[in-house]
Amino acid sequence: MWIEILLLSKLAVEPMHGYELRKAVEASTGHTLSNNSLYPTLRRFVDAGAVSRSAEEQEAKPPRHVYTITEVGRELLHDLLADFPAELALNEPEFLARVGNFAWLRPDERTRVLEVRRKALTAERERLTGLAAGQADPWSRAALQHVLGKFDAELRWLAELTTDPREDA
Repeated sequence: MWIEILLLSKLAVEPMHGYELRKAVEASTGHTLSNNSLYPTLRRFVDAGAVSRSAEEQEAKPPRHVYTITEVGRELLHDLLADFPAELALNEPEFLARVGNFAWLRPDERTRVLEVRRKALTAERERLTGLAAGQADPWSRAALQHVLGKFDAELRWLAELTTDPREDA
């Protein structure tokens, strides 16, 4: 779902052709999308009426397709951002795609997304703490402690985001 969120959020800013979309996603996330994930997703959006596609003529080249978000696409983007199911809450790309697009959500919707992630991290942290405590191998215990440190750092970050008064840019 995170790919859908990223593509729709970029198209919500301005129409783009496929190459521009790939570059815009990479510039904002560091993720490089393959054509095998980009174009089938765009085709599904066009089929669903979330995105329109038009041909733009180029000199001495085949026309390129420009994608534009529709009102249906804007509603879909909002719904994808606001709905953060618990089963996806430990998936980092899913979570970060939403945080990176918090400007599209109301404060109460942002808080809900953060809370879903916080609950999932807290539960997973408790599970891993139990595993670390019972781990006889010092190297495995060290690896688990490292992971627990990452969870602690993110839980602190989530607390900061929850109380962050910044205005949307």
